[in-house]
Amino acid sequence: MTFKKRLLAVAAGVALLALPLAANAHRGWILPSATVLSGESAWVGVDAAVSNELFYADHNAMRLDAITVTTPDGSVEKVQNPFTGKYRSVFDVPLSKPGTYKIGSFSNTVMASWTENGEVKRFRGSPEDFAKQVPAGAADLKTIKSSNRNETFVTRDAPTTTVFAPTGKGLELVPVTHPNDVVSGEAATFKFLLDGKPAADLEVTFAPGNSRYRATPGDFKVKTGADGSFKVTFPEAGMYWMNAVVRTGETGRRPEGGPPGGPGGPGGGMGGMPGMGGPGGGQQGPATPLAGNGMSASYTATLEAQRP
Repeated sequence: MTFKKRLLAVAAGVALLALPLAANAHRGWILPSATVLSGESAWVGVDAAVSNELFYADHNAMRLDAITVTTPDGSVEKVQNPFTGKYRSVFDVPLSKPGTYKIGSFSNTVMASWTENGEVKRFRGSPEDFAKQVPAGAADLKTIKSSNRNETFVTRDAPTTTVFAPTGKGLELVPVTHPNDVVSGEAATFKFLLDGKPAADLEVTFAPGNSRYRATPGDFKVKTGADGSFKVTFPEAGMYWMNAVVRTGETGRRPEGGPPGGPGGPGGGMGGMPGMGGPGGGQQGPATPLAGNGMSASYTATLEAQRP
């Protein structure tokens, strides 16, 4: 290939890559080195980052303070050998018990504004702190409730289902097909619950990894039925990013796959809301009231489609 042709190819590639970045920017992901292992001494290494291109660390490391490991018997453990660099965080998980592990984070927050003695007050924090710090019957009270999950699943030996028991909080994945039994070219069935009830008519986005090496991103979408279930067929083997978001009312804007918060937060998002004065939030200029009440719930997972 001549130098001129190389320049044209690079320019075309840059222009093409620029198109999906606006829509796909800053996706948070938790990527295991393997999803199915065997043997008593099995370990899995995990990368966690917020990036413009899936599974390629090019933006921010994800904080590890909220990431936990749920073991096959339902007990919760901390990650091992954690390290956070500029663009990604890494850690290890020992698979000391046979069965399926859930690796991920969950956040549940409330933002509020109200009027007190003629001044606008703002709050951001946990539901428990909201109940303690925001006056009961506060005037002009507006709230935005937000819950966010970002997780992946790893199985040692035979798959189990204990880690999928619903909690009734936020968006939750209830597998019909076990996530570690997904095979490319074969239909898999999953179900979403929102606060314990079927999440009907929910749009679910799937995006394959290694998009930087393809001419097109390869994203595709499906919708849940009345019972919250849906079928999906992964066209090729590999790692996939899955994301679903529910918003009602004035919930503000934020990138896919993460909660409001600072760079590389537990859910892997960017953004935040200004003027979060009052209890539970740092003041950033004059406090202003929220535009209205709202709710936001997001779910993100990394799944692997195995070869047939």
